[in-house]
Amino acid sequence: MNLKVLAGILIPLLGTTLGAGVVFFMKNEMSSTLRKILTGFAAGVMVAASFWSLLEPSLEESSHMGKLSFIPAAVGFLIGISFLLVIDLVTPHVHLNNQNEGPERKGLSHNTKLFLAVTIHNIPEGMAAGVVFAGWLSGKASISITSALALSIGIAIQNFPEGSVVSTPLLASGMSKGKTFLYGFLSGVVEPIAAIITIVATALVVPVLPYLLSFAAGAMIYVVIDELIPEMAADKHSNSGIVAFAAGFVLMMILDVALG
Repeated sequence: MNLKVLAGILIPLLGTTLGAGVVFFMKNEMSSTLRKILTGFAAGVMVAASFWSLLEPSLEESSHMGKLSFIPAAVGFLIGISFLLVIDLVTPHVHLNNQNEGPERKGLSHNTKLFLAVTIHNIPEGMAAGVVFAGWLSGKASISITSALALSIGIAIQNFPEGSVVSTPLLASGMSKGKTFLYGFLSGVVEPIAAIITIVATALVVPVLPYLLSFAAGAMIYVVIDELIPEMAADKHSNSGIVAFAAGFVLMMILDVALG
């Protein structure tokens, strides 16, 4: 595999790993305000990445369709939303607010369900990284290596708070710091795996690139709506999450436009 591509799909995992490592420096559970800030920031990055790094290139790749160029972006986006919805429905897991989702499965601990929730929600980010690098490898003019790397860096930036927000509940439940860090790291391993699978799939069927770009966007937006925004708005009202969302959105926009 191309070394630039390999480095690019591993950058997001680095963000998750560093975020999970925060547990080694924590003495108490993360405050509600800090959780709102971190989840709001992550949500802002993901929404901006979904548009500038995924939906916009999808529309550009379909420009030859004229007034119907919206079809691949619309279809892929809706399938991405549906895919994550089905995964959520069939996988027993626990959201960050400790709300149980999916079918009941005896023998699965609370921590295991939380791990599953984070893992399945990391899949879209891996797919997003994989599809943009696949687009670059296929020689698509709308996707440059710098724009692909910008997306990877953006995902890594939002993975840092995501990794820390996920690991701290495990620590609060009584799990050791070492095991908590391992769980956080392993939850991010799915991202490079999903990226590699997406790259291979795109290489086999290049015409589906616009659909895969918007698919990844839809899946990422689902995670924002289903997980991050509810966590950002939980408990007592605060504008901290909104301000952090704006900061994350603007940062990802700057990265994509400046490096793209």
